[in-house]
Amino acid sequence: MNNKKIKIIFIGTSDFGVPSLLALKKDDSFDILKVITQMDKKSGRGQKISYSPIKKTALELNLSVWQSPRISELEEKIKKLEPDLIIVIAYAQLIPKNILDIPKYGCLNIHGSLLPLYRGASCIQAPILNGDKKTGVSFMLMDEKLDNGPILKNLEYNLKKTDTAEDVFNNLSILSAQKINEIVKNYIAGKIKTIPQNNKNATYVGTISKKDGHIDWNKTASEIERFIRAMTPWPSAFSFLNKKMIKIIKVSQNIALINKYKIGEIFSEEGGLYIQTKKDALEILEIQLEGKKKLNSLDFLNGHKEILNSILE
Repeated sequence: MNNKKIKIIFIGTSDFGVPSLLALKKDDSFDILKVITQMDKKSGRGQKISYSPIKKTALELNLSVWQSPRISELEEKIKKLEPDLIIVIAYAQLIPKNILDIPKYGCLNIHGSLLPLYRGASCIQAPILNGDKKTGVSFMLMDEKLDNGPILKNLEYNLKKTDTAEDVFNNLSILSAQKINEIVKNYIAGKIKTIPQNNKNATYVGTISKKDGHIDWNKTASEIERFIRAMTPWPSAFSFLNKKMIKIIKVSQNIALINKYKIGEIFSEEGGLYIQTKKDALEILEIQLEGKKKLNSLDFLNGHKEILNSILE
């Protein structure tokens, strides 16, 4: 590049990409020509317009922002900027080939899994649900297929037994930002050899919706414990009693070897609050009834003894 600045277009939407955008902006090696993000949305009771986290950050950094319902509509504008590289992080929209082909060095995507594992949207939650020992982020060159392109670099993260989806999201976001400048510079300088993904090992994960947080008590305590962490903070793990939602906020890591109650039954033993599963029981540490505030198990037991021995659905 003859010491010229690397001309970049940054495309993203969620908080996941904010640390990386900040890291790129602080480095004089990069010229961020434009930031592209999803359209503004109306939210809350007042239906106020809300910006994406990437747009908020871009405006704070005095970066110019483009938005469009379909990124293909921006093709000619992007061509005129003549970017060296497009960087895409958690944009939530597929990038068509006509745009992928514009930059001199292609389009680089940062994905929150160790590809080819967990291609798709719920890549943060999947390794928690499956009890994996590690996950990570993949820096990859994009092609027309979903999370399919060759890998520049995989960065590993060792999962803790207490990690929620929020913990993994935040840690992978920071990990990406710590390495993005170095990886981009080395790639542009021709110091990184790309590695094709082994498609035989590819797995796919879809988008999680609000209803997907519904707990299935016919699974084992270990499976449900991981499920609760994977659904935290959104959509949260919940069950129903008399058609009213009960959120299970936090459970103990120690699985109780109790199997004498009905599946889904909420009960108390030795001062602890438990729910029976298909195999073993979960000790509940924090719980929230619909329309009520979050309570620890002791406060809940003191105020809601009437639901003990009820069956959660």
